[in-house]
Amino acid sequence: MLVCVLTATVLLGGECLAKTGNYLSPVSVVADGDERVLYVAEATADQVAVFDIAPGEVTGTIPVADNPTGLAISADHSKLYVTSAVPAGRVQVIDIRRGNVSDSIAVGHTPVAVVASPDGETLYVCNQFDNSIGVVELGSKTQTAKIAVTREPVAAALTSDARFLFVANHLPAGAANGDYAAAVVSVIDTAARKVIKNIELPNGSTNLRGITISPDGKNAYVTHILARYQFPTAYLEQGWVNTNAMTIIDVPGRKFVNTVLLDDVDLGAANPYGIVCTADGKNILITHAGTHELSVIDRAGLHRRLLPARTARTFRSEICSTVGTKHHDASYSADDVPNDLTFLTGLRRRVGLAGNGPRGLTVIGTKVYAAEYFTDSIGLVDINSDIRHRAKSVPLGEEKALTKARMGEMFFHDASHSFQKWHSCASCHSGGGRACALNWDLLNDGMLNPKNTKSLLLSHKTPPAMITGVRANAETAVRSGIRYIQFSSPWVQHARAMDEYLKSLEPIASPYLVSGKLSTAAKNGEKLYSRAGCVRCHGGTLYTNMGKYDVGTGTGEDVHREFDTPTLVEVWRTAPYLHDGRAATIRELLTEFNKDDRHGKTSDLSEKEIADLAEYVLTL
Repeated sequence: MLVCVLTATVLLGGECLAKTGNYLSPVSVVADGDERVLYVAEATADQVAVFDIAPGEVTGTIPVADNPTGLAISADHSKLYVTSAVPAGRVQVIDIRRGNVSDSIAVGHTPVAVVASPDGETLYVCNQFDNSIGVVELGSKTQTAKIAVTREPVAAALTSDARFLFVANHLPAGAANGDYAAAVVSVIDTAARKVIKNIELPNGSTNLRGITISPDGKNAYVTHILARYQFPTAYLEQGWVNTNAMTIIDVPGRKFVNTVLLDDVDLGAANPYGIVCTADGKNILITHAGTHELSVIDRAGLHRRLLPARTARTFRSEICSTVGTKHHDASYSADDVPNDLTFLTGLRRRVGLAGNGPRGLTVIGTKVYAAEYFTDSIGLVDINSDIRHRAKSVPLGEEKALTKARMGEMFFHDASHSFQKWHSCASCHSGGGRACALNWDLLNDGMLNPKNTKSLLLSHKTPPAMITGVRANAETAVRSGIRYIQFSSPWVQHARAMDEYLKSLEPIASPYLVSGKLSTAAKNGEKLYSRAGCVRCHGGTLYTNMGKYDVGTGTGEDVHREFDTPTLVEVWRTAPYLHDGRAATIRELLTEFNKDDRHGKTSDLSEKEIADLAEYVLTL
């Protein structure tokens, strides 16, 4: 079955992507009940591919609407559940025997992942921009509840008894100018339908992507970036800016165990993404979307090394006997582990994949299948085979020439162009050129004055670039980012292609709209927006006059510094706010941090009027 060439835009886990060139963009993959067939969600082709494992080829496709991303198979293997990651999100139900969509269930804003309960009665859906887990009752085919989580749920894993759902929240929530900023894993009691605990990850944890629970039910494993955001970005060696990590959680105790780094001392393993365990529980498998690799981790060895009762001498002896005395600078306490680039030495193998941009994966026996996004392929690795003949890539369709925007998207996510592969542009600008919710000291406007990461949406239309306007335009900023953030030479081809990719990004409709329209409160807020004078600086279709102003929020070297007026388009997803991320909410920006009414005359507004104004701003 062929799909016609389309020119449109879709969302992929919050990313706005150009559907030009008829790319497939596989993002997730699951196996059927007898493990003979794979189902592959092809996000920009609006279809699910049916991949026959034995001959290693696509035998058919199932058309589905609106950007398929997450996949789950029912316990009886008769149904395939597919999330459509768009504002008016849906879960589409595929009858596997008939090979077509039999039902479509309305859920929340941008559902990106789905988990099916073992009893076949319930689905749990990660509604990314509703900041909620949707509970779908399959009997009535309706979403009957929304469980609020902290921020942008993108993956979830259910315990075998279905009592608890562990949810990976993509980004940190709250202000960014304090001593701690990190995303959390939410634990949901499925019977009570509420979050009973948020498990804090180490400081700097952001860009959570995947989560899985071990077959024995003892541990959950989460992939994420561990950013060293409190240091100036002076160099990249030894993970000075970004490291790439996996956090281990005690499932019965519902508590944090530790975080281990997936990098090597002189080689980053950028953008860890999908994660699964082998059925026998022996190995943990992780795709690295930025370095196009698979990590194979000895699970039992990992937990032996993490045992809290061992002495420093025992731990040191184990490391030395395993890898030689030159690696004796290993961790001596649990607190050292998240900073130890040698911790997994001898326990982890890095396998290079043949395709580009691996994301979701599944494992059958010792064979791993990964969705390779940019090469429209399935990566295949037998983790027991000889390393020299291990990985291959099987195309899911005909090879398509890369448009300049598609090439730029690929470069934007590719860490192989940065020094020692520590990170890509997408490491800090996740979700399609948006932001990681952290502050960074980029050295382009002095030292010891970190600034909050900006979204790159509309950056080419709203010069100057950077919060202080230190770059004249986005083109200059792209090239400076390649040179001073990736520590690489800015190839003209790469830079121009990334310009085109960023120009292709489109805003996503706000979850604060009601059926696409302003609520009553937001309509009142729209009037207050003019009355308070917000429109003077944030007017027009781009909601910015592109000027620079001292708004009274500068401190230290930034006292009296003028800051660029940002666009308010899609401001609902760019918290925290102000140059240093001190305002966790728009309300705080309008009140607590609006010195002398420099961010609009709000001091004379009532509490209700402030709430209405904030409601309107969040719809933009």
